[in-house]
Amino acid sequence: MSANQSPNDGKNDSKHSFTPDLQARSPWAALSDTKEVEIYPPLHVPDGAIAIPGSKSCTNRALLIAALAEGTSTIGHILRSDDSYWCLDALQRLGVKLEVDGSTVTIEGTGGQWPNQSGRLYLGAAGTAARFLPGALAASAAGSWLVEGSQRLSERPIRPLIEALQQLGASIEYKALDGQLPIEIQAHGLRGGNVHVSGSVSSQFISGLLLASPYARQATRIRITDTIVQHAYVSLTISLMKQFGVTVTHHERLNEYEILPQVYAAQTLTLEADASTSCYALAYAALTGGHVRITNLPDQTNQPDLGMLEVFEQMGCRIQKSAIGIELWGAQQLKGGFTISMKEMSDQTMTLAAMAIFADAPITITEVGHIRAHECDRIQAMCESLGRLGIQVVEHPDGMTIYPGNPQPAVLPTYDDHRMAMSLTLIGSRIGGIRLLDPGCVSKTYPRFFEDMEQLGLQVHRS
Repeated sequence: MSANQSPNDGKNDSKHSFTPDLQARSPWAALSDTKEVEIYPPLHVPDGAIAIPGSKSCTNRALLIAALAEGTSTIGHILRSDDSYWCLDALQRLGVKLEVDGSTVTIEGTGGQWPNQSGRLYLGAAGTAARFLPGALAASAAGSWLVEGSQRLSERPIRPLIEALQQLGASIEYKALDGQLPIEIQAHGLRGGNVHVSGSVSSQFISGLLLASPYARQATRIRITDTIVQHAYVSLTISLMKQFGVTVTHHERLNEYEILPQVYAAQTLTLEADASTSCYALAYAALTGGHVRITNLPDQTNQPDLGMLEVFEQMGCRIQKSAIGIELWGAQQLKGGFTISMKEMSDQTMTLAAMAIFADAPITITEVGHIRAHECDRIQAMCESLGRLGIQVVEHPDGMTIYPGNPQPAVLPTYDDHRMAMSLTLIGSRIGGIRLLDPGCVSKTYPRFFEDMEQLGLQVHRS
């Protein structure tokens, strides 16, 4: 039996390996010497405040735009995590001059022409970088690059983006399996014109096209052929492009876009706190009947996971928004008995599943079939994990139904997935003895997760 398997791994095995891809961990990773953590509830009802790191979604978008811009940009409050490290590493390998000082990055823009016109770019497990960089590379006048990632990133779909870029004149070749990384990009600019792309697998395909389109030779008109799984992230991309001086004309339903040839202009800006990350601390307060204040999260944001505030209220929690942040007071008994689409905030599917165990009636989550192609098959992984805890759960093609129960302590794999690890930790805020293997996977987006949860009173034993 592998050291990364639980004693119950003989049943309901996931199709993905539990073995972490340590190559994808960066020098910014945490817990590199920790094989597992054991979680116990807080000794007292939590009552605390916490500042959340910068938005992952904003960080990699802003870094790439700043590198494409003319002039020198200063980006404050970036997220220091594996994903952002590999994005910065790739930019440096492209010859971008940049300096990192804590959570602030100064970047000398290239005007869209990369100084180093050949090389290998390794992106770790950073899905955003893998979907944003190809277009930015192909838009350059010259260059040849091999783009690679971790094993799991290489399994994640990229074909819709590549086919769309090829419609715009990009020369991109798969170097292993069709539709997956690694890819080789031979840059000779993008001609622009009309392009069609699916938004049903990932909104990042749309964002990748939008980010590169200002550097095409002609106007680019993008049409979405089906649905968009997360509209808000596309709006986030458009908003950041606007901050850097580029205008995107679009239909109000975000199914059509036109981008004229333009150039990003360098900016100085400070990024928002990460709404997705904030939800773990808020869910912790909800589960423990405590109170947590997020000190640096604006209540007006394009980040879709702030929609979880309405879910918390639906479950009986009290929310207050003010100039000093967002606060949540947990309920004595969480309410269930509803069906909810998590399509627009699908990263919080596992958070809600962890909370549903302790609700007063079942909760059904729908319209998140696309998360099967994330860091792991998140629907299957969460159902397996709840099953190991003795919780009744029914897996659906696009979601799951979770029945309330009394979870029993167990050893749980984290599937090399940061959001699985953080969501499963929440269950440990109510029952002692939850043991999580490979807790360092949280470094993908939140290296200090366990430290921050300890600050709020959660007991975390490392070994």
